[in-house]
Amino acid sequence: MTPPSKKNRPTLQDVADLVGITKMTVSRYLRNPESVAEKTGQKIAQALEDIGYIENRAPAMLSKSSSKAIGVLLPSLSNQIFASFVQGVEKVTKERGYEILIAHFGYDEDEEERKIASLLAYQVDGLILTESHHTKRTLQMIKNANVPVVETMELPDNPIDIAVGMDHAQAAYMAVKTLINAGRKSIAYFGARLDTRTKLRMQGYDKALQEAGLELKHILTTERSSSLLSSALLDKALHTYPDLDGVFCTNDDIAIGTILSAQQRGIEVPTQLSVIGYNALDLGQAIRPRLSSIKTPRYEIGATSADLLIQRLQGTLTTSPKVDLGYNLIQGESV
Repeated sequence: MTPPSKKNRPTLQDVADLVGITKMTVSRYLRNPESVAEKTGQKIAQALEDIGYIENRAPAMLSKSSSKAIGVLLPSLSNQIFASFVQGVEKVTKERGYEILIAHFGYDEDEEERKIASLLAYQVDGLILTESHHTKRTLQMIKNANVPVVETMELPDNPIDIAVGMDHAQAAYMAVKTLINAGRKSIAYFGARLDTRTKLRMQGYDKALQEAGLELKHILTTERSSSLLSSALLDKALHTYPDLDGVFCTNDDIAIGTILSAQQRGIEVPTQLSVIGYNALDLGQAIRPRLSSIKTPRYEIGATSADLLIQRLQGTLTTSPKVDLGYNLIQGESV
């Protein structure tokens, strides 16, 4: 079968001929359905459906008018943390008539640079980023494109433009203080991938232990975060620190795996080993004992980022705010 040619795609003129109106009327309807008479709009809508019309936005994009599209950069497609973040972004963009173009860069600054170049080539109106460290060329491209940018999830000291996130170091500090206040003396930090946020959480862990005069015990891997890592991390921690009685994990998936691995070894949680996770995933509240965890506002970060970006695009936001949406400690049964 011969694939359909782009030349065979229905055009505005095809829709206009079917309804018996001008092409400009169809174009006006696509921009704003309320701008044409109700009966005419109904006929246009039916014609669009009947012939399977696909809107061609290239002319508007090439003329550098609004593409009504926002680029969203994600570091991971396997980490469910970013699913709720994107849901927050999409709720706002959908309500405001914007589309999102998602690009994945795998925690790689060079790949982020390539994906941003691609999105800017498509004339996106703005960018929502999930990292705060960028290559020199990325920063120069963003400056040249002169589009609004929101850096999310973290709160960088010198954001490009707008920043929406939370203080990961402080959240980790509070989590580890909870372990210390529960009487734990030999506390390890389980960290994976070693991205910026994992390192920020390690800073909070270090601060809490140093204040308490306790030994720092970093159990780290460059592999991506998953429950499957937990057995190896716990093995290493118990071999290196036989007196281990507490674990703070950079993500809930590792924390959940740690609890299950401990139980398989006959180690009682929380009596012998206390565990705190990060991000408060639903699964952590379904296991027993229920996981204590830092609840991060991923959905709210996404929604707020999209809202502020669109405000900037519409000219109603003239500042470059840094918005801290905070965090909460979910008190489970694992401490």
